[in-house]
Amino acid sequence: MTFEPTPIPGPDAPLKAALRYGVIGLIVLVVLSVAIASAAAGVPGLWGALIGAAIGGGFILTTAAVVLFGAKLPPSTAGLVMLVSWVGKLLVALVVVAVLQRFDFYDRMALFLTVVGALLIVLGAETYGILRQKVPYVTVPDKEPESHSAQE
Repeated sequence: MTFEPTPIPGPDAPLKAALRYGVIGLIVLVVLSVAIASAAAGVPGLWGALIGAAIGGGFILTTAAVVLFGAKLPPSTAGLVMLVSWVGKLLVALVVVAVLQRFDFYDRMALFLTVVGALLIVLGAETYGILRQKVPYVTVPDKEPESHSAQE
C-alpha cells in the first residue's frame, strides 16, 4: 500500500479558480440573458445580450487574467502591466460604446442589463473562487543567531 499525498496548490491557485469560476458565471449569464432578452425583444434582444456579455464579461475577466499573468513578473512591471491593461480596457469599452451609438440593431436595455449582470455575476463568481481556495503558507523562522562565545 502506497501513500500519495494530495498535491499542494500553488500560490496562483486562487487566481486560477477566480478565472475558472468567472468564466462559468459568464457562460451561465450568457445563456440566461440571451434566452430572456430574445423572448422579450426578439433578435435585437439577442444582439444586446451578446454584446453586453462581451463588454461586461470581457472587462472583468481580462482583469483576472492580467493579475494572473502579472503575478509572475517583478512588482514594478506587474503594476505597469495592470495600469496599461486598465487604461486599454477603458479605451476599448469607450470606443465600443461610441461605435454602438450609431447603430440600432440591438436592444439597449438588454445590453445595459447584461453588462450590469455580467459585472455583478462575474465579480461574485471570481470572489467565490478566491475565497474557496485554501492555499497553505509557511513562515520560516530566521536562522538562529550564532553563539556569543565565538565572538568573545
